[in-house]
Amino acid sequence: MTPIDPITVEVIGSALNSIVEEMGEALVRASHSTNIKERRDCSTALFDHRGNTLCQAEHIPMHLGSFIGIIPHIMARFSAETICPGDVFIGNDAYEGGATHLPDIVLAEPVFVDGRMVAWAVNTAHHSDFADRGHAHIYQEGLRIPPVRLYRAGELAEDIQSLILLNCQVPAERLSDLRAQMAANRLCVRRMQDLCAKYGTETVLGASDALQDYAERKMRAGIAAIPDGVYAFSDTFCSNEWTGEMTFVVEIAVRGDEMVLAFDGPPQVRAGLNMVYTSLLAATYYAVKAVVDPSILPNAGLARPLTITAPEGSILNCTHPAAVDGRIAASQRVCDVIMGALARAVPDRVAAAGNGCCTGAIFSGTGENGAIWVYLETIGGGGGARPGKDGLSGIHVHLTNTSNLPIEALELEYPLTLLRYELIDGSAGMGTYRGGQGLRRVYRAERECRLSIHGSRTGSVPWGLEGGEAARGTRLDLGDGRTRFDGMLDLVPGQIVTIETPGGGGHGPAAKRAPEALNRDLAEGRIDAGTYAEFSQTTEPV
Repeated sequence: MTPIDPITVEVIGSALNSIVEEMGEALVRASHSTNIKERRDCSTALFDHRGNTLCQAEHIPMHLGSFIGIIPHIMARFSAETICPGDVFIGNDAYEGGATHLPDIVLAEPVFVDGRMVAWAVNTAHHSDFADRGHAHIYQEGLRIPPVRLYRAGELAEDIQSLILLNCQVPAERLSDLRAQMAANRLCVRRMQDLCAKYGTETVLGASDALQDYAERKMRAGIAAIPDGVYAFSDTFCSNEWTGEMTFVVEIAVRGDEMVLAFDGPPQVRAGLNMVYTSLLAATYYAVKAVVDPSILPNAGLARPLTITAPEGSILNCTHPAAVDGRIAASQRVCDVIMGALARAVPDRVAAAGNGCCTGAIFSGTGENGAIWVYLETIGGGGGARPGKDGLSGIHVHLTNTSNLPIEALELEYPLTLLRYELIDGSAGMGTYRGGQGLRRVYRAERECRLSIHGSRTGSVPWGLEGGEAARGTRLDLGDGRTRFDGMLDLVPGQIVTIETPGGGGHGPAAKRAPEALNRDLAEGRIDAGTYAEFSQTTEPV
């Protein structure tokens, strides 16, 4: 095949990125649940015909773990000769379906041009449905779906759909969201077919290979710029879902243009905190890319110079039947240990620890009409301070990228009232550059309901770098005298629950913080007068 000129490769690459971004907007706008239409807890991607990641929209990095698993499972279960245009596969299982936890339901549809499969349209959406569950093992966590055909040659398999919806608590919402996922994939199929018609199928396929090769070259060049050596880091992982603390360790060996990341952690636990291997891959790809070169294209090529290991049967690489519903908490700590290790090699590229959480609150109950309702939200916190910049406040960090649900939408759709939603004074780590502030959400139940809270940094705290101070960790007030619980909490009307998320660590010695920055901190309520006096040469604002 004649080599494709770089300009054409770049144009086609931009077109592919446009396709997956448009898919995402279609999914969000067509969906029904607040978790997708408002909070945007979904992701879209394109895979080549061999099952390699071609591009992923800039949505939620953790969802890559579901994408890279499901296509190989489909190709292993179904021969290529039996897959035809209009087939749509659905799956969510962490062990037999390539996903990372059961609420993330993936739809994958092959793209055919002139009778030839050229790509896969893939999307996932977090269906906030499987509430009020146990997490001793995966059989308690919801309906497990291996990759099966939801559509065969364009015809809906109604029996499969009925089986799925029967196992859902809010089936009408699930059906609407699944239809939105279908619409997003169908849009992708049409756009890919149009792209192949415009440039020629062989040119598009050749450009797809060239884009993956380019990502590999950029990753290798970025790794080669890091000094050779072995860099290790450990961090504490704690959660309200597990008693005690665990230690996660990574040892990163940089040799020329390759990187080996060897993780170690405790054995898998009887709680929904475990990660399957694809979760570990998604977290590692994100963190390494963020430090080595954020401009690297998010496709399969970036993974080629990386070797990633973790003991089988550990919380970082669990085996059946470990529960995985809250795998995001451990995955966030994986990002922290990678960042901590690479900070020793390239300190000018790494921020202090962010909130390191994906604090989740899941409310569920029965409405006045007798129908079950389920509301999920994940709450951001502080971002870590960076070399030369303060950390951002009230944001999701690393693997999560969802939005908040507007208060008006929450109170309109659910029997909950949000009394306070604010940044937390004093939650950020001080430093030459200050970390971001955590968030406080105060809820009042208006009807009897149940609540599950999934959080980490309940004992440990986000660390600072280069002499910066640590931030404050997670705090809970359950309205009945308790500040910690696991499992489900039964709320009565009028009961108030407060969730406070961690801030971000500081960067550099706090004593070197500029006077004008301290004055701004004091004026905007980020620090109190005592803290101001501690780090300022004068007790009066300038």
